Amino acid sequence: MLAEQIATIIRIRLLDPLEILFDDVGDLPDRVGALAERTAETLLGDDEAAARHAIARLVGALYPGDAPFDPPADWWRTPLGQVVARRMGHPAVRAVSYSVAGAMLGVTKQGVHDLVRRGKLARDPEGGGVTVDSVRARLNG
Repeated sequence: MLAEQIATIIRIRLLDPLEILFDDVGDLPDRVGALAERTAETLLGDDEAAARHAIARLVGALYPGDAPFDPPADWWRTPLGQVVARRMGHPAVRAVSYSVAGAMLGVTKQGVHDLVRRGKLARDPEGGGVTVDSVRARLNG
C-alpha cells in the first residue's frame, strides 16, 4: 500500500506534467514502481536517519510550495501519512489541532480530547492544539 501510494503521487505530481511538457519521458513510468518500492523499504526500515531523510525528500519534491507543509487531516490516515507521523510527526509544526492529531492517531477528535484530559497527550502550551511529540510518542509507544 505504501509503495503504491508513493508511485501514484509521483506519477500524478511529477510524471504527468513532464509528459505534458515533453511528450516522451522514456522509461521513467516503468521505473516508478521499483523506485517507490525502494523508498517504501527505506521508510519502513530500521535506519531512522535514512527514513527521515527520505521523508524530507518526498515531502519537498511531492508537496512543493512557499507555505509550510500542511496536508489535510485525512492525509494522515494514508499509508504515507502514517509513516510520516510515526517517524517524525508533523515535519513543519510542533503542535497540531485536535482533528489532525485524531487523524494521525486513528481516533476521533473527541478521543483526542479524552487522551489530553487523561494526560496521555500533551496540550500545546502556546495554543489549543496537541504537541506533535506527544502524538508521535503515543504512536510509537
